[in-house]
Amino acid sequence: MAKNYYITTPIYYPSAKPHMGHAYSSIIADFFARFKRIQGYNVFYLTGTDEHGQKIERAAKENNKDTLLFCNEISQIFKDLTKKLNLSNNDFIRTTEDRHKKSATNIWNILEKKGEIYLSKYSGWYSVSDEAFYSEDEIEDIDGKKQSISSGSPVEWVEEESYFFKLSKWQESLLKFYSENENFILPISRKNEVISFVKSGLKDLSVSRKSFKWGIPVPSNSDHVMYVWLDALTNYLSALNYPNENDKLYKDFWPADLHIIGKDILRFHAVYWPAFLLAAGIKPPKRVYGHGWILSGDQKMSKSKGNILDPLQIIQTYGLDPLRYYLIKEVSFGNDGNISEEKLENCINSDLANNYGNLCQRVISFCEKNANLKISESINFTDNDKSILSIYEKKFDEILKFIDKQDINSYINFIVTQLFAANKYFNDEAPWKKKSDELRLNTIIYTSLELIRKVTILLYPIIPATSLKVLKSFGIEEKDLKFETIIDHNYIKKGSKIKKIGILFKKI
Repeated sequence: MAKNYYITTPIYYPSAKPHMGHAYSSIIADFFARFKRIQGYNVFYLTGTDEHGQKIERAAKENNKDTLLFCNEISQIFKDLTKKLNLSNNDFIRTTEDRHKKSATNIWNILEKKGEIYLSKYSGWYSVSDEAFYSEDEIEDIDGKKQSISSGSPVEWVEEESYFFKLSKWQESLLKFYSENENFILPISRKNEVISFVKSGLKDLSVSRKSFKWGIPVPSNSDHVMYVWLDALTNYLSALNYPNENDKLYKDFWPADLHIIGKDILRFHAVYWPAFLLAAGIKPPKRVYGHGWILSGDQKMSKSKGNILDPLQIIQTYGLDPLRYYLIKEVSFGNDGNISEEKLENCINSDLANNYGNLCQRVISFCEKNANLKISESINFTDNDKSILSIYEKKFDEILKFIDKQDINSYINFIVTQLFAANKYFNDEAPWKKKSDELRLNTIIYTSLELIRKVTILLYPIIPATSLKVLKSFGIEEKDLKFETIIDHNYIKKGSKIKKIGILFKKI
């Protein structure tokens, strides 16, 4: 019986133009979802759009559109993006859907019934752009204008009646939860940041707004709408048909295995979210991973800074798989990463065209010229052949640990090392000099093809379209992909014929 695995990206604020940060979070989550599927897991991968709040309401007015119509149009852009990024998501949740409203309303009712929510008055700094409240020490004055230190977004002073969640009450419970679940927050630097924030003292959190109407009404007081983060975070439950806790999706997949998020929304996911859930008597997710920002130069990409690189334009120019590979390899997961077209072109030329594409092309072309694309029935591995093939067996458990720790950097370093090793093996064995020794010639070809198959399985979660093109040349379909086959050194059928492949990646 397959194990279940639930992975999510944040549901995105539907800006009219998705940026590289949206693409990055989604591609990373898709990487883990695809790997877990070939590992044999029953995977549920969720993404979607966060469509409530003052920011949305203002944007709709600026565009002279009905707010829901505006959301429908913009959300569709993000839904289309999932196809353009070749994401394997199982669901796309919108916070304007009835199933989500039902879920968020239920959480509110539980918290209110348990006495975790009370009515008072809020006064303080608020960023409409971030949909976040900031304390005095979290803002700065730049040329007479107040803004958030962390995001650079403008803040405004707000005073209004508000419902509050008793966050301060959960300070010690959260610290205890972090201690008992030491890998709940990764990487460690983010965990330390969160623990430091919680230890500094938690204040009760405003969880409703009265100054605008675009949101889910507070069940007991329709003058208020739910604060967007109490509303939006509940999406992870909504997609599993919560509040029906007997539903198969909920029973199979909650608590979530992994929330992939940007570090700028770490506090919401690693402090507020588990506090809401603990207070409601619901198990928190197993892990929150806060990755870094995609930078343009030395600045975070953002619409307000006007430094956005359009992922769709990059895909149109260079192709999707090169972008996926570049983001996963060159942006050290967990840290900020700089992206430029120059670095992307270097990556395509060195890693994809020269290292991987050239290996596939050379070996399969050689097989065509010297064996008519037919796999020999007679193979006799030497110690050298066995040594290079067996590295996958030796590293099998370690690769799985890389995935379970979200250590993408070590995972892809292993792939690059094996690509160099496979190229070196083919060069050193020089099958073009062994044409008089048919058994040795065929064994070198077979070993090289097996090395390509193994490394391509590891590349599949990163560059799925290209990997499937290569694997299909061996007669392997996506539904048959299994990670465990990388330890099988005789997987390609003897006596079978492989298919030619064209150029996988054109050099820039």
